[in-house]
Amino acid sequence: TPLPDSFARNLRHRVSYEGVVITDPDVRDANQRVEIRIESGEVATTMLAVAPRHPSVSVGDHIYVSGTLATPEPFSGENGRVFRYDKYLQRDGVRFLLNFAYLRVLQEAPWYSLPALLARIKHTFLDGLAATLPEPYASLAGGIVIGGKSGLGKELQNDFIRSGLVQIIVLSGYNVMIVAEWVMAALTLTKLSRRWSAAAGAFAILIFVGIAGASATALRAALMALIALYARASARTYAAGRALFLVVLLMLVWNPLYLVFGPGFGLSVVATAGLIWLAPIIESFLRIKSAFWKSAIATTLAAQVSVLPLLLYDTGNLSLVALPANLLTMTIVPFAMGFSALAGLAGVLFGMVAPMLGILLAFPAYLATKTLLFIAHESAALPFAAFTLPLFPFWLVLAAYAALIFFVSSKRFSTTLQLRFEKKASI
Repeated sequence: TPLPDSFARNLRHRVSYEGVVITDPDVRDANQRVEIRIESGEVATTMLAVAPRHPSVSVGDHIYVSGTLATPEPFSGENGRVFRYDKYLQRDGVRFLLNFAYLRVLQEAPWYSLPALLARIKHTFLDGLAATLPEPYASLAGGIVIGGKSGLGKELQNDFIRSGLVQIIVLSGYNVMIVAEWVMAALTLTKLSRRWSAAAGAFAILIFVGIAGASATALRAALMALIALYARASARTYAAGRALFLVVLLMLVWNPLYLVFGPGFGLSVVATAGLIWLAPIIESFLRIKSAFWKSAIATTLAAQVSVLPLLLYDTGNLSLVALPANLLTMTIVPFAMGFSALAGLAGVLFGMVAPMLGILLAFPAYLATKTLLFIAHESAALPFAAFTLPLFPFWLVLAAYAALIFFVSSKRFSTTLQLRFEKKASI
């Protein structure tokens, strides 16, 4: 769609507007990026203001903003890949940038604003972590629970990328999946009816996603979890593959730009598909006595194989230590999430009145996050741990996934024939 003319005529000029902050600001080391909904007459648009870290603003605040109006443009990275920054922002409705922006709060968010309430809960939790854990462990704990790389620093972020563990520090379907499993496990211990327990579980998942930030990957995982809860409440069979197809279809109907310009969404979908269809096949080839490690290796390998073609196309990052690093951390991350949640709660409850008690309760989170940092750093420091490959053509992505689909389909077909043959033989 064309840019609104009432705004486009002011491109490359210093402008000022009043608007409402619509998402939690992305606070970085040098600046903050704030999405603002602005109305000019009968026309409304969303702008991304790049401003100093102070003054801070919150979701729902009515603010005054001034800056140089621009449109986002594609740019080339160091490896020659072109990143369609314009389409990436347009996916979330952002059509303009306000560079060198100045912000001033005119009126704080009203008390009844749900997005503002969820944002306050998030920041209260992060403040609780800061009160009980030192850096960078507090930032890592926050990233594990609700996503976000702020505070980790560029070097540590690169360690997680090189080691293939970046999904730990961003809000992904993995976080939501763990929370959903906790919720469903807790509901089995209650005496609530199926419907009431499913409703309570759905409420908990939606609140978590709302607090953490409703990214496309989190929404995908949340919708699949909600379908699973519905199946549980109605005593129906939950077919994960069908649920994945339904959720992807619904999200693409809602926002088709997710298909091409939502790299996290695409990686989340193919990883989930790999866990559903490829992991059982890999597990059948493994000759490992331990059922736990057999399943762990199969699921980790399936996820890594499934995302590799798309990851190479999007970023060119090839981590040779991703498989062992993920195997080492997969049993730690759920505990790290739980301990970090306890540390944040302890900081909120005891940070002012009994700080030593809060620090004591946060000690397991400190050990868990320290272990994750150690694994990420040591894995990334290994010789030839990761490479950046040259441009990976899209036809190779299609060929790779066509080969994977053929492999999975042929194995499933042969397994079905074998089961039918064994059934007839038994008769």
